[in-house]
Amino acid sequence: MDDERWALLEKRLAALEARVADGADPRDDDTFWALRELKRQAEGRSHVLFTGSVTLPTGAQYEWQETVEVSSMLEADPTQAVAALSALAHPVRLQLLHKVLHGRRTVPELGEGLGTSGQLYHHLRQLVAEGWLTTSGRGLYDVPAERVVPLLTLLATAGLR
Repeated sequence: MDDERWALLEKRLAALEARVADGADPRDDDTFWALRELKRQAEGRSHVLFTGSVTLPTGAQYEWQETVEVSSMLEADPTQAVAALSALAHPVRLQLLHKVLHGRRTVPELGEGLGTSGQLYHHLRQLVAEGWLTTSGRGLYDVPAERVVPLLTLLATAGLR
């Protein structure tokens, strides 16, 4: 670590220690700004918020946010999510989505190293059926705009960093 980064880290640590010594909650810094705003707007109800501002390697930009009340999630049948999650639960399908997010959109581009064309179309059909991909009449595949941030959120919560 270079001297400049080390000095910055020491400065941040000293500021955090000073806040704790003063009785301040260390979570009051900018780390939890979204959580503080969610709690303010939720008025005592439990919510989950996921949001993102994304620029993909292709240059495509997406901004998206969704807030879900926890009580509705806990009352819903969790098996309703099985099909959408199952569509993601295959290494080839995740590789296909990864390639599409990087701008590869045609079957030949997507198929490189992923098996036979029959297998490839099987996996693409699964992803299209569950809304993780869309296809145009020209044979191009895209992750729908409303699915980009949720997909990245799922991958982040699964440990992809």
